[in-house]
Amino acid sequence: MGTMTSLWDKARRRAARIALPEPQDRRITEAAALTARNRIALPILVGPAGSARTARAGLGHDAEGITWVDPAESRDLARYAQILFERRKHKGLTEAGALQLAHDPLYFAALMLAAGDADGLVAGASTATAEVLRALLWCVGKAETAEVVSSCFMMIVGGAGGRERVLFFADAGVVPDPSAAELAGIAIATAKTRSILVGDEPYVAMLSFSTRGSAEHPCVAKVREATEIAKRLAPELAIDGELQVDAALVPDVAQAKAKSSPVAGHANVLIFPSLDAANIGYKLVERLAGGKAVGPLLQGLRKPACDLSRGCRVEDVVDAIAVTAVQKEVSPESGSPQ
Repeated sequence: MGTMTSLWDKARRRAARIALPEPQDRRITEAAALTARNRIALPILVGPAGSARTARAGLGHDAEGITWVDPAESRDLARYAQILFERRKHKGLTEAGALQLAHDPLYFAALMLAAGDADGLVAGASTATAEVLRALLWCVGKAETAEVVSSCFMMIVGGAGGRERVLFFADAGVVPDPSAAELAGIAIATAKTRSILVGDEPYVAMLSFSTRGSAEHPCVAKVREATEIAKRLAPELAIDGELQVDAALVPDVAQAKAKSSPVAGHANVLIFPSLDAANIGYKLVERLAGGKAVGPLLQGLRKPACDLSRGCRVEDVVDAIAVTAVQKEVSPESGSPQ
């Protein structure tokens, strides 16, 4: 069974309600229809009634199984606005300002999540990452156990007759230049994300252009420090660094460069030193090696959410819905990545 087929099955067992606040984007409505038809999750399209009518007409019978919510007509609007006001009044947000924001489909969907009326949120097909994150941080908030809100990509390489290799890349979407402490937090969160979604043991490689002291530079020192912090905070994890990516992934190279490493040669979680490196790395694997990129999956929030690339396809949205749904039963208070 392929990785995504397995995740679709897991998602079906969750029956999660996933809020989708971009119904004006046909990719989102088509993905919602596919999600409902395949019973992967319970899609909730959040947007103006006009968008809903247009989308319904375009989908025809495929619109069955989708819940449609217009913020302006919702009986929950005032209640959601009050949630937002209480969360942001210390920052100067007024009740009128909170009500205005609650009319926005993205904020309304995030408030549904905060109120427990949705189990996850997927957005970003036509909205910048910064806007998606702002709405989630304002409405849902960061988990108390999280060092930083970050993201990861699940990269699926191979398949089609051969064995799939599943790797997690972080952080390729949120934190541009993480500190050592933030990098450690990203590593721990991504390892937990892998455990939830894939169910195997994470082997975490803290990547650098140096392996075990082969080079000296402040960038290398940051990765070493992050590795030590992560080991101290999560001693149960198999984590090592600094490692070059070939030493992390290739057993023969690992034998030559880091023979005693508990991770080198079979890493399945790759923590990059910067967003630059991670973003370039995942796109190279996706475009040149034919890898499938699922995400960015957001980590460190109180509830599950997934950002989308604005170049996403319908199948990418369905996969994002599935992996968000799988995280439904995870509790942020247990230190899990939400």
